[in-house]
Amino acid sequence: MVRDGIYYALACVAVAVLIGMWTVKLLALLPLILAVFFLWFFRDPDRMIPSTPGAVVSPADGKVTGISTIHVLGEPRISISIFLNVFNVHVNRSPVAGVITAVEYRPGRYLNAMNPASAELNEQHICTLQTKDGQTIVFKQIAGLLARRIVFRRKVGHRVGRGERIGLIKFGSRCDVIMPASAKVQVKVGEIVKCGSTTLAVLAPQGEL
Repeated sequence: MVRDGIYYALACVAVAVLIGMWTVKLLALLPLILAVFFLWFFRDPDRMIPSTPGAVVSPADGKVTGISTIHVLGEPRISISIFLNVFNVHVNRSPVAGVITAVEYRPGRYLNAMNPASAELNEQHICTLQTKDGQTIVFKQIAGLLARRIVFRRKVGHRVGRGERIGLIKFGSRCDVIMPASAKVQVKVGEIVKCGSTTLAVLAPQGEL
């Protein structure tokens, strides 16, 4: 479990105690129910990480809402978007093994994460990873209507493993993964994916790019 869930739950329990002491005891059930919800919401289950060479795994639980070709600095790239609802696990994992070469936080709006404009306009944290064979993967944590806090626990220069826990987005949100156009996509729009265990795409070996 992510420790944030314990903090939220303890705060709710404290409120329940105060309500029970000073008002109608039955009302204390509401913050207690909320405490249970926070403990469940911030769950962090183990996942089986694929060992397929070149696999790009899902950084989040959720539904694939978009697969498109975009252009970054004039070069075509594949972008896969994943929408997380409030019932999904919100821990994020690294899509590939590699070195973090850049991190950027962008303040912004809180549009519905299903809105394509949210990829550019919403609050977000952008992580750029370089694989051992020099390929670049960009991973975006994008806030949604309910999300107001993005957590990212790594810095530039850190080496991360495929499927390694690297942060979370609190409550509803979206994750985008941007990869080379040569990657072979393994999912389709509407598919439910699991953080760290679902293969989104397989990168072509560097010599085949």
